[in-house]
Amino acid sequence: MRTQYSAENLLSEAKVDGDKWNRIPSDGEIGATVSALEKNGFKVFVVGDEHEALEQVKKIIPNGAEVMTGSSTTLAEIGFVDYLKEGKHGWENLHGKVLAESDRAKQGELRRKAVIAQYFLASANAVSQTGEIFACDASGSRVGAFLFAAKNLVIVAGVNKIVPSLNEALERIRQFAFPLENVRAQKVYGMGSYPAKTAILAREFQPRTTVILVKRKLGY
Repeated sequence: MRTQYSAENLLSEAKVDGDKWNRIPSDGEIGATVSALEKNGFKVFVVGDEHEALEQVKKIIPNGAEVMTGSSTTLAEIGFVDYLKEGKHGWENLHGKVLAESDRAKQGELRRKAVIAQYFLASANAVSQTGEIFACDASGSRVGAFLFAAKNLVIVAGVNKIVPSLNEALERIRQFAFPLENVRAQKVYGMGSYPAKTAILAREFQPRTTVILVKRKLGY
């Protein structure tokens, strides 16, 4: 499901190289990425499209669980954002509680507490074929959950985010993901964004992080 903030609608304004950074990799590249992620301790599912991605997320999160999301065009594109709002899932929607608070100071405290949710869902800005996951944001409200705070981390990413190595992952963030995010932030919040805080997940020693790779171009 495309939104007004999908990459294809912002590419020209952001002046980024979509051919280089927004391509669908070969099956061999996807397979190598999956193998490397699994070797590094991540649980990985590969699905064919947005609908399959949403259904996989539903299977992962148990009834009654606390759920928080980081800002994510990908989650909107697979329909998860709308599904969470509908409230027919049986989860505790922490993100909804944050948005419902009108007092900015109280909202900030709720957002800070929500990063320790039982299930935190977000996307990544890049995934390397060497098995690392990369994410960054301006405030840290998203990546704060990645490293330790959230009990379970579920990352949904289009295969367009797969790159060969760590160096290319960081280049993708600087040259593609954040120019697009900067345009989106200006439209949504009236102010730009910046990749101020970066998280790199290189290995998991406990079964905490699940990666759902979608064979589509999703997010930035």
